[in-house]
Amino acid sequence: MRFLLDEEQREFARSLDGMLAASDTPSAVRAWAAGDHGPGGALWDRLAEAGVFALAVPGEYGGVGPLPVEVAVAFTESGRHAVPGPTVETVAAGVLLAGVGGPAAGEWLPALASGAASATLLLADHGPYALDADAVDAVFTVAGDELRLAPGPGELRVSADPARRLWRPEPGGKVLATGPRVREAAGRAFEWASFATAAQALGTGEALLRDTVGYVKQRTQFGTAVGSFQAVKHRLADVLIGLEFARPLLYGAALALAEGAPDAGAQVAAAKVTAGEAGYAAARAALQLHGAVGYTQELDLSLWLRRARPLRDAWGTPGACRARVLAGRDRTGGW
Repeated sequence: MRFLLDEEQREFARSLDGMLAASDTPSAVRAWAAGDHGPGGALWDRLAEAGVFALAVPGEYGGVGPLPVEVAVAFTESGRHAVPGPTVETVAAGVLLAGVGGPAAGEWLPALASGAASATLLLADHGPYALDADAVDAVFTVAGDELRLAPGPGELRVSADPARRLWRPEPGGKVLATGPRVREAAGRAFEWASFATAAQALGTGEALLRDTVGYVKQRTQFGTAVGSFQAVKHRLADVLIGLEFARPLLYGAALALAEGAPDAGAQVAAAKVTAGEAGYAAARAALQLHGAVGYTQELDLSLWLRRARPLRDAWGTPGACRARVLAGRDRTGGW
């Protein structure tokens, strides 16, 4: 199957790229890591105006979704520009609330779609932490068949990426919904979170590859640009192949989500493990080919380097994703 974005989707990507390129995201990321959410919040407002947070929210709640292909476009650009904050979790919370319905959906979804409110998400079956719980208006938690609004961000934990601040939310809080539909909606929210994170990992890898190619063209050794060495060319070619292999899996997963395919979860898992590993391989290559300068925090490259590994593991580690792919193949008899 050959998949191409249509002109409207390509224009959406170009507009986001232009907007984010003009927004000095490295400064916003550094401020976010230091606990200053002002610059990142302003960036979120621009994303909301562009309709990013409405993409997974149904029309009856003020959204335009679900539109998984457009989510892939938006979050690839988000990764390419290292946008800080729980953007993935806000979108996944919208999927969760739309699946649950009822008063909670009516109260929160219009605000999430418009950007008037932000959220993060903890699904107890997939880890104990909520990303950036101190920076959002709502922390939604799901344990078993119960959806709650956490009373506070809780305890901060150390992350490999200072701009990805992990919190263990305070227990208890207001019960928003209970019953089997909560568990089912949580499963869909996890798939969307994993899918959007895969897109971020792909964009992160693309940014790392772009900057590394530019650097090896300028850096010289023995009077020659190191980018002309065969070993360097082969290393970068391997990174490019990994990223390009991940892209069709990401869009294939988007189509599976859009169609409600029975193997959508397995296709999302395949995209997540492939994009996550490709982004992490891009980070390793970027660090090594930049040499000693790659280790410095002053270099903007470090913002992407420190994000690649957490994105590889967030919302589905490589091992867990591979297990989901195998389970999906066993259920369907192969793809």
